[in-house]
Amino acid sequence: MSRPVFDCSEKALEKVQDAFLEVDRVREKRQLEVLDAFAASYVSESAFIHKTGYGYDDAGREQTEAVFARALGAEDALVRTQFASGTHVLATCLRALLSPGDELLIVTGTPYDSLRMTLDGPSRQSLSARGVKIKIIDLDDHGDPDSEGIKGAITDKTRMVYAQKSRGYSDRRSLLASDIRRIREAIHEKNKDAIFFVDHCYSEFVEMTEPLEEGADLIAGSLIKNPGSGIAPGGGYVAGKHKLIEEISEGMTAVGVGRHVGPSFGMTRLLLQGLYFAPTVVASAMKGAIHLASLFQLAGYEVLPAPLDPRGDIVQLVRLEAPEKLEIFCQAIQAASPVDAFVTPIPAPMPGYDCDVIMASGSFIQGSTIELSADGPLRPPYDVFVQGGLTFENARLGAMLALERIGFGDRR
Repeated sequence: MSRPVFDCSEKALEKVQDAFLEVDRVREKRQLEVLDAFAASYVSESAFIHKTGYGYDDAGREQTEAVFARALGAEDALVRTQFASGTHVLATCLRALLSPGDELLIVTGTPYDSLRMTLDGPSRQSLSARGVKIKIIDLDDHGDPDSEGIKGAITDKTRMVYAQKSRGYSDRRSLLASDIRRIREAIHEKNKDAIFFVDHCYSEFVEMTEPLEEGADLIAGSLIKNPGSGIAPGGGYVAGKHKLIEEISEGMTAVGVGRHVGPSFGMTRLLLQGLYFAPTVVASAMKGAIHLASLFQLAGYEVLPAPLDPRGDIVQLVRLEAPEKLEIFCQAIQAASPVDAFVTPIPAPMPGYDCDVIMASGSFIQGSTIELSADGPLRPPYDVFVQGGLTFENARLGAMLALERIGFGDRR
């Protein structure tokens, strides 16, 4: 590591100390809330029993779901290792709650690439093929929810209003708690029966409150992101109103069976440990993102969000404007990782995406994005999306190494 890059990192840190203090305030509050959720849910050693087969009366599964529900401000929750990804969780919720003739209103623009085929793909399993009408409203010119547009699009047939809290592969900002409240108010003004569903991936424990406390009816996410802390081996969760959770559970398994099957296979200790550490690990990732933004801004790059901007997720965008820089950046993040540091990531096709994608993830859990990772689609303006960091020191090293390798001083 060259002295100029290290000195730039030191200067970057000096500029963001107030932001770090705010991250610590959130961490302290949320960590104590998680601890309270464990105590209030009577978690005991019996939660770690290994259940197999159908999984009937799985005490560990039931205790885990009770803790998640309380920690996320929900009436109820499903927490299952049987969910393969965040997209799987979201698709399960959408298919369970939407029927032919229903309207789905998406109020944060086009969602993640990987979810688009579920919405309107050629498969008979897509929502549009099943007779669900889909409307999409973009955020306004300031990146805020378009309250008037939302109210104008809601009808009596609007069964669900869907918001993606994180930015995805886009340069729009992530939603904040105040945005969730604003969307909820617009929905209630037109159709109080519409379900407000928030894709919460990358956003758990980032703010003082969760979307359910701000008026959302349902949230969902992945356990290899924020709530798993790099400890949970896989899975996903859904949390929200009890009635909706019961309906989704029948879509997850079978009508009349619902949540009563699906063994924990002895994984509950890891799921609970992941949740326990989540507020502290998320704080490390947040500090890593803030430092990265400050460092690359000093080096002359456009960064979103800016170092001191409010944040609703752990994702940091750096606009590199050249495909070779995107590749070099991701290779540097890989080299700074604890696992597979010797591997060189290269662009490749990925299911659900319309172009090659390059991904760096030297993680203990495959694909874990609460661990230091970077990725981006090979298309202009060649933005790289960086997230995670189980420790701030690892995230800082990755940022410095990336700047060193793409050429410190090129943009200054």
